[in-house]
Amino acid sequence: MSELGRHLKEARLQKGMSLDDVQEVTKIRKKYLEAIEAGDYKVLPGSFYVRAFIKTYAEAVGVNPDELMEEHGNMPAAPVDTTMETVIQKRSRKPETERNAKWLPTLLMWTFPILILVVIYLYATSSSNQQDPKQADTADMTSATQDPAKVKPSPTAAGGGAVPSATADAAATPDAGAAATTAPAVTPEPSPSAAPGAVTVTQDRKSGKTTIYKVSAPAGSQVQVVIASTGVSWLEVYKGENSKGEKLSFGNTKAGDNLSFTLDSEGMYIKSGYSPATAISVNGQAITDGKTSSRLLLELDSGTDGATGGSTTGE
Repeated sequence: MSELGRHLKEARLQKGMSLDDVQEVTKIRKKYLEAIEAGDYKVLPGSFYVRAFIKTYAEAVGVNPDELMEEHGNMPAAPVDTTMETVIQKRSRKPETERNAKWLPTLLMWTFPILILVVIYLYATSSSNQQDPKQADTADMTSATQDPAKVKPSPTAAGGGAVPSATADAAATPDAGAAATTAPAVTPEPSPSAAPGAVTVTQDRKSGKTTIYKVSAPAGSQVQVVIASTGVSWLEVYKGENSKGEKLSFGNTKAGDNLSFTLDSEGMYIKSGYSPATAISVNGQAITDGKTSSRLLLELDSGTDGATGGSTTGE
């Protein structure tokens, strides 16, 4: 199974959808959906359908197709179906005059009814646009009478002493200035992570699809990595810099799962198939790369020494 196919399958399972459900939504045949998940693009009917089917499948299971294509690169093109080209070529060899002679009677048969319908429509439209001049004058007089912009105020109404809008704005300006002057200044509270001796997490760099974070902590203190799950997501956690290290967690999560690990000098590699369902924090500080599927590497700063420890799981 290809990496792209596994990504789409995980998204589909997370949505609780079967291949039959995706087939019903996308109108793509089930055998093509199975081929996409297996990475067997030769089954698809042509090179155009590879990207088109993958994009439609991704949208059906809630995956951003642009991010998916960017993450997994260009899709391999399926070979062109030479059988279809041969059939098309054979059909195109028929003389042009033969084809024209075949469709000419049908074209003439439908042309006259269409012309008759067009004439009737134009006649009906021009008749409906004509209006009795007396009724038009009455309608104009009525609209002019009811239009407030055309009715002059009576002397009694003018004597009411309405305040012009410009005066009202000028009167309101001192109040607004006073409110702005008397508003107390709010001093932002210092961030807890900036306190002396606290654990700090900073995004350091990117390596391919992996976002790398530097974690600094006082010597001898423990750095806890907590992953709180709010739904189904494929999650992998390894000790070290990549998936070749010691496996700490591997499998699907469910809502309510809380995984806790202790970061040490070897670092920690985390891969989440559906990032919105897995909230990752380091000593209470949330970290995310903003992608639908995340690959994160936590490195303990060389000047610090986190305590060595395993992992605990709670629900």
